[in-house]
Amino acid sequence: MKYRFLTRVVIALSVVSLFTDISSEMLYPVMPVFLTSIGFTALWIGMMEGIAEAVVGLSKGYFGKWSDVSGRRLPFVIIGYLFSSISKPLIALFTSVPAIFFLRSTDRLGKGIRTAARDAMLTHESDAEHRGKVFGFHRAMDTFGAALGPLAALIYLHYNPGAYKQLFLYAFIPAIAGVSLLFFIKEKRAESSSDKNSMPKLFSFFGYWKKSSSAYKHTVVGLIAFALINSSDVFLLLGAKNAGASDEQVILAYIFYNLVYALLAFPAGVLADRMGMKKTFMLGLIFFAAAYSGMAFASSAYQVFVMFVLYGVYSAVAETVSRAWVSRLSEKDERATALGFYSGMTSLALLAASTIAGAIWVAAGAGTVFLFSAAGATLALLYFAISKPKEKN
Repeated sequence: MKYRFLTRVVIALSVVSLFTDISSEMLYPVMPVFLTSIGFTALWIGMMEGIAEAVVGLSKGYFGKWSDVSGRRLPFVIIGYLFSSISKPLIALFTSVPAIFFLRSTDRLGKGIRTAARDAMLTHESDAEHRGKVFGFHRAMDTFGAALGPLAALIYLHYNPGAYKQLFLYAFIPAIAGVSLLFFIKEKRAESSSDKNSMPKLFSFFGYWKKSSSAYKHTVVGLIAFALINSSDVFLLLGAKNAGASDEQVILAYIFYNLVYALLAFPAGVLADRMGMKKTFMLGLIFFAAAYSGMAFASSAYQVFVMFVLYGVYSAVAETVSRAWVSRLSEKDERATALGFYSGMTSLALLAASTIAGAIWVAAGAGTVFLFSAAGATLALLYFAISKPKEKN
């Protein structure tokens, strides 16, 4: 296989994502414990995460539109990663609820600023023949970071138990190392709109829906509908604990999931280029339904690990190709807007999905949550099997 699709920009953006996820996921296992130790209740944590998801959802679409209007990508990517890199370690220096809320929102705003512009850059660096490979390679590097981060945190806390604030500060090192690489990228300027000197209105990206293609509409409707039943991975971790796994086994299962995801993301991209984005995504839905059905009945740590492997396969196959798939269905000069609209609506759907899952969990138990999601994935599979809009490369 020739690797000519791995341009300098693709490699740089992928390495930046690797370092950023190492930083973010170093804090993932300890964030709830740290927040609880400074006085946060479960209600405050839930509200904060809800606000954070809303910030991500709205900002992805807005800054994607702005990127298209300006014809620039790289400034949004740099500013977005910089916001996230600076805000996370600062959380360790403050204990007030408003300050933590502000910093967490700033972290997620950074994700919203950079995501659509970065994905548009990845799309610009690839052609239809290699788009799945490009997004697969980027997702693989990103997810390796998601596996290495918790592992680094576990090792650090093993030798330094309870040193949460220091861990937040150490997480700054890989984050800022990743941002520094962005300054070595030379941007290929994209085509801009005629009103490139004006900032878009806050909700102007919603207007893209009316003029988008039929194939884009059919695809995004299905993807967002699926997102409405695909709740936060926190529920899988809670389900693992509910199935009898220890705290250490839960974190190890999460690390193992990310390793499976990372190892299969690039092969999934290759498969998507050969088999097609839609068929590859549908294959992922089958693994999702299997993983969630299994979690509904899991009763041991061994079974939890098996389900997390299946979920890792789903993530590698489906989540890797979804953005590449959407990028194919948009015009070049509005690609960031199209990706931003999709990513933004997906983030808002995740907020709704997590709220629904939480309500079902309280009312009917963990098993019902997982069976509900598995049934939803099956319906999404049927939708994509029936819906056959004409696509373009």
